[in-house]
Amino acid sequence: QVQLVESGGGVVQPGGFLNLSCAASFRTPSHTVGWFRQAPGQERSFVTAITKSVAGTFTVYADYVKGRFTISRENARNTVYLLMNNMKPEDTTIYYCAALGEFCSRTGCRDRRLYNYWGQGLQVTVSS
Repeated sequence: QVQLVESGGGVVQPGGFLNLSCAASFRTPSHTVGWFRQAPGQERSFVTAITKSVAGTFTVYADYVKGRFTISRENARNTVYLLMNNMKPEDTTIYYCAALGEFCSRTGCRDRRLYNYWGQGLQVTVSS
């Protein structure tokens, strides 16, 4: 059974950082792993993803997190991380890890409908 277990959420002050983890029950290099977020009453929106094609690994970011958030993968631990720097109050919401068992394009990675597996979600709060 495929499982994604997230950890690392919590409360941080504006300008601070958090490092979220997504531990997978499968070998992450063979999958695309992404992070999404969803505020109450809103649709789940794309944050970032890491995927691998024959040409190599690449990452995709939503414009509003470029330069602040970094996705990375530790293959030995089958874990994907989301390092969030310079956090803003508007980053407050629930973050979800998601995976699909294949490569995605730079456009496809942003489509939540392509992802087969989801974690339980983590609350992240940015507040002074």
